[in-house]
Amino acid sequence: MKNVKKRAEDTCSFVYQCRLPLSTRTVNHLADLLRRHLKAIRSRWRILPPGKIAVIVLAVLRHDQRLADMAGGNNVSESTVRRWRDELIGLLAAQAPRLDRALKTVARQGGEVVRIDGTLIRTQRRTGKADRRNYSGKHHSHGLHFLALADERGRLIWISASRPGRTHDNTAARHDHILAHLRAAGLGALADLGFRGLDNDIRDPVIVTGYAASRTHKLTPGQKDANRVLAVGRAPVEHGFAHLKHWRILAKLRSDPARATRLLRALLVLTNLEVNR
Repeated sequence: MKNVKKRAEDTCSFVYQCRLPLSTRTVNHLADLLRRHLKAIRSRWRILPPGKIAVIVLAVLRHDQRLADMAGGNNVSESTVRRWRDELIGLLAAQAPRLDRALKTVARQGGEVVRIDGTLIRTQRRTGKADRRNYSGKHHSHGLHFLALADERGRLIWISASRPGRTHDNTAARHDHILAHLRAAGLGALADLGFRGLDNDIRDPVIVTGYAASRTHKLTPGQKDANRVLAVGRAPVEHGFAHLKHWRILAKLRSDPARATRLLRALLVLTNLEVNR
């Protein structure tokens, strides 16, 4: 048997168009970012202009388009599209705010509290014992755990590094020293029951959580009302996660989990560009 790379006589390649539901501002921001980077590294040329490269990368991130499909439709190689994607993700991730600076910005703008919550970004199940720590018993799925902070409008202002899916919210918050950063900025935080026990200061609590019922202790009507008020106050962070997960590449990560932190922070920058336009 002999392998033949020629196509059959009655076949040809087709290219279809797909609408990219993003603003021109986002495309221009990404293109300008690439132009400045090319000027900084003194790169003479690319096979396609920066604006076209920005559209290709945004299509990969927004619609989770396969790299080979985008490469074939633009007459470039798959490795070239992968290189463009990784390059722009790195440039965007560098613009993501640090935790201390994000909290200081909220305090400077007159904010008093932020919303904190954790989320799971699902990943492909990989073979081997090393992937067992990525299994989340809460979600019954493999994934990576992230913490995020949102302001009162529901805009995500910071996102943490990725951790194994089995990580508890409290454990991740302690690793990132969330409580110390909030005290330094003079801010409070609204959180769900997953963060109970993180702040044990009864007189001057920084992180406010709801009341939890048990078999021997039922909630009083006043405690139920307090939980409902807290749930309304925490709702904006869920809206922030919803905006972030509009990027379909997060439906199920197929790339290396080690690169997930840069990807999430890059998407955070793009999400804020879209939400605040």
